[in-house]
Amino acid sequence: MNDPTAGPALSLRGAGLRFGDRTLWSGLDLDVAPGEFVAVLGPNGSGKTTLIRVLLGLLRLSEGEVRVAGRAPRRGSPEIGYVPQQQPLDPDLPLRGRDLVGLGLDGHRFGPGLRGRLHRRERVDRALAEVGGSEYAGAPVGRLSGGEQQRLRVAQALVGNPAVLLCDEPLLSLDLSHQRTVTRLIDERRRTAGTAVLFVTHEINPVLPLVDRVLYLVDGRFSVGPTDEVMTSETLSRLYRTEVDVLRVRDRLVVVGAEDADLHAHHGATV
Repeated sequence: MNDPTAGPALSLRGAGLRFGDRTLWSGLDLDVAPGEFVAVLGPNGSGKTTLIRVLLGLLRLSEGEVRVAGRAPRRGSPEIGYVPQQQPLDPDLPLRGRDLVGLGLDGHRFGPGLRGRLHRRERVDRALAEVGGSEYAGAPVGRLSGGEQQRLRVAQALVGNPAVLLCDEPLLSLDLSHQRTVTRLIDERRRTAGTAVLFVTHEINPVLPLVDRVLYLVDGRFSVGPTDEVMTSETLSRLYRTEVDVLRVRDRLVVVGAEDADLHAHHGATV
């Protein structure tokens, strides 16, 4: 279990990222505690996935600093688990469920030696069991449903016991049942193991009961705080620099008036 007294699992200080004359965000300060669930929201092009790439060590900040489990992020860091968007796999891909999960242990380097293979198998089996995916262990991954594949991706992200779990639109293209399954698996892990979660999404409804704080990015500006503080008409109007209404309809947050901000629908959107 990750130590909740060891300091922030993830920390950004004065962080900024620019591409030429375009600033995605700057002056971003954020600490994510062990076991905390932070949702990252905002329109397309606001820098949500780019932030994930920075934390994965794939991009460098233009300014400021970032630490993951007290260290600078780097490719293949064992401190980080990553759950990407659900994307169909080739039905003829010669990869079993067990193989896909095992990539979370050594996909970034050569495989384990003979002495490590038994331990590796035990860890993969345990990860599969945790996500209810044991029955897929020997199945060709391309023949599984999108929801089943995404279970395996969650197991792949968790098999290394990461301090931080980065989720980039992991519910995209999943039906409601599989969305609930994936969010439940992630929530169970952060509660039992103290894994910090940064969850990029367009739709906050599936994770709303789990979220501790929201990071909302838009047009170079941002706001960080509890959902009830960030997802308000006043805050979003300030961020978008135009009038935005946030309504609550049957426990769903509905954003109206940000048509030009690409929030899914021309006349409004649920987030």
